[in-house]
Amino acid sequence: MADPAVLKQLRETLAGIETGGFRRRPALPFGIEPLDGRLANGGLRLDALHEVAGAGADMADDCAATLFMAGIAARAWGPVLWVVRRRDLFAPGLAQAGLDHKRLIYAEAADDAELLAVMEEGLRHRGLGAVIGEARRADMTATRRLQLAAEGGRTIALLLRRHPRAGGDPFRVPSAAVTRWRIGPAPSTPLPVEGVGRPRWRLELARQKGGEAFELEVEACDATGRCALPPALADRAAVAGGTRRRAA
Repeated sequence: MADPAVLKQLRETLAGIETGGFRRRPALPFGIEPLDGRLANGGLRLDALHEVAGAGADMADDCAATLFMAGIAARAWGPVLWVVRRRDLFAPGLAQAGLDHKRLIYAEAADDAELLAVMEEGLRHRGLGAVIGEARRADMTATRRLQLAAEGGRTIALLLRRHPRAGGDPFRVPSAAVTRWRIGPAPSTPLPVEGVGRPRWRLELARQKGGEAFELEVEACDATGRCALPPALADRAAVAGGTRRRAA
């Protein structure tokens, strides 16, 4: 009789082939062609570490970066582990970006070292759709451990880089992250009447493996975690032969 362990491994291999190799570094697209078309993997790799920082140290930048990550996690599959150093997450705000509180598992860490260790454990679990953490200090060794823990799975890792208290660029330290994003607020979508329209973000992809850096302005995540092109940009894309698309 065949060894049960060998049969199990064979079934897993066949399942990977039958799903089009889904386990081989799948990506989560934004569904916006000017964005996905400039990403090396056509979206965010699910089995990888991605870093996010506010465009500045202002609270508005920090909120934009947080909601950007919440929108990504909202479109990922399964439960989401969010590891924090301080209790400043606002569940109704996350829900506005599509991330239901029922999917969230919160963990509070005493320091950055503990936070990174909890993130790594969550990534190795393989039962989570996303693992998110917020840290001020994470060197190349720490980020490489997170990247290695994510590889081979389908749990996206998102690390929010807090701005140093002394100021400076949170991305000044080298990292093993596949992408590094700076997120900041932009003037909201104009309305035909008085009032505040849909918020907008200015996305800067500061670095990506296998691709170039770029900047793009988008409308912030809606209640399903989807961003969109501002109407003026979408109209220009349509004239050029494209269509306005939203995240899948």
